[in-house]
Amino acid sequence: MPARRRAFFAHRDGGNEPLITAGGGGYNLRMSQYRREEDLLGEVDVPADVLYGVYTVRALENFPLTGRAVNRGLVRAYGAVKLACVRTNRELGFIDDARAAAIEQACAEMAEGTLDAHVVVDALQGGAGTSTNMNVNEVVANRALRILGKPLGDYATISPLDHVNLHQSTNDTYPTALKVAAIKSLRNLEREVVGLLEAFQAKEKELGHVVKVGRTQYQDAVLTTLGREMGAYAEAFGRDRWRIYKCEERLRVVNLGGTAIGTGLAAPRQFIFRSTEHLREITGLGLARAENLVEATQNTDAFVEVSGILKAMATNLLKVATDLRFLSSGPDAGIGEIALPARQAGSSIMPGKVNPVIPEAVSQAAMVTMANDQIIALASSMGHLELNAFVPLIAEALLGSLDLLANASIIFRRLCVEGIAADEQRCRRSVENSTAAVTALVERIGYEVAQSVAQTARRENRGIREVAVERGVLSEQEFDELVSPEHVTRLGSVMRKREEP
Repeated sequence: MPARRRAFFAHRDGGNEPLITAGGGGYNLRMSQYRREEDLLGEVDVPADVLYGVYTVRALENFPLTGRAVNRGLVRAYGAVKLACVRTNRELGFIDDARAAAIEQACAEMAEGTLDAHVVVDALQGGAGTSTNMNVNEVVANRALRILGKPLGDYATISPLDHVNLHQSTNDTYPTALKVAAIKSLRNLEREVVGLLEAFQAKEKELGHVVKVGRTQYQDAVLTTLGREMGAYAEAFGRDRWRIYKCEERLRVVNLGGTAIGTGLAAPRQFIFRSTEHLREITGLGLARAENLVEATQNTDAFVEVSGILKAMATNLLKVATDLRFLSSGPDAGIGEIALPARQAGSSIMPGKVNPVIPEAVSQAAMVTMANDQIIALASSMGHLELNAFVPLIAEALLGSLDLLANASIIFRRLCVEGIAADEQRCRRSVENSTAAVTALVERIGYEVAQSVAQTARRENRGIREVAVERGVLSEQEFDELVSPEHVTRLGSVMRKREEP
């Protein structure tokens, strides 16, 4: 189903009955029974069995934008943030043990992903993420009520605002949850990048003996090996892995406890100090409270910095994917030096055609990541005064890029790189017939003689090897030595004086 028509689901416990569906210009509630809830603007009918409430219903009405719910990683990170807050409030005596225990269980379930389907607001929304925060608050509150055996919507017992959101604001919990989600996604991405570079390292060893024509500006240049090419790709992804590992540091400083604008308004001092400590224990991440909570609430440039690292990886993915498409082109009338795994029939009209669909898909993921980087930079620069209202867009773009790159790395490695095979005969013919081989002969026969051999070969449509041996400038054994894998991949040439004719 296309994303813009994707259904939002609010599941009953243990079931998956669709309660909200997208289409017809809005979202349709399919329920015969409702409960009545009230907010600042008045009363609203809420489907009786859903875990969300009035704030979420209004958000569904107001923001039918993408048809995509909030990133699941963000939802789970929000569960961890809420768990840290309720533990702090329980520890400080602001919530009694019975309520706190139920809320903690609900938060833990959200952090584990059990309640993913109940956070249904659109990924893009006005209000700096308030709709997401309130959707989370309502789901946690109603799940806690169900744990206590109370009816849904009994907010006198457990309130989304007075209990779940106690001493918090969207403006400190949303950016904090985003950083937690991003760090976890970065770690996942790092693992997949390591797998990708190791796959290229394996190909470096496997194909190290295959001499081929190296090219600059799409023109024959000098000889190299397929192993050297694969090793260069591995090295590029090795840099990506290191950059991804290091940029986690940019996200460890959080503004939890800063509430509305970083001043900690309405939050006890001990809550501000302890909530981040609890979050660090819950997540196992090296989080730290920002020394300047006002600044940390205003600015989102850390996300821009991380996005730049992701863009760097996207450029490598796009470059390598394009190279593999070129090297496998043909296979009969193109370069055809390598064969990629055949994944599916390539044409509805051209029998036997197989396209490089995995590199093409990976290229598109890279392009989206580059576009997301521009989105993140623009959204971050649009923060005004004490807050950035466009954090939901930053979250959707950043977490989307992280998911895309991780998935792209998986399919690139598993469905493409690991199955690359060399056409050794083709590579050998190219080496013997291409003028690129002449450069390998220069140190032995000199530039002028090598140039003459190349001109004769081109003029008479003959191979370099054939002409060089026929002229007597090299023996077959000497030619083979000069175009061997060891010779073309060594760093520089061995110094020796060339005999003058």
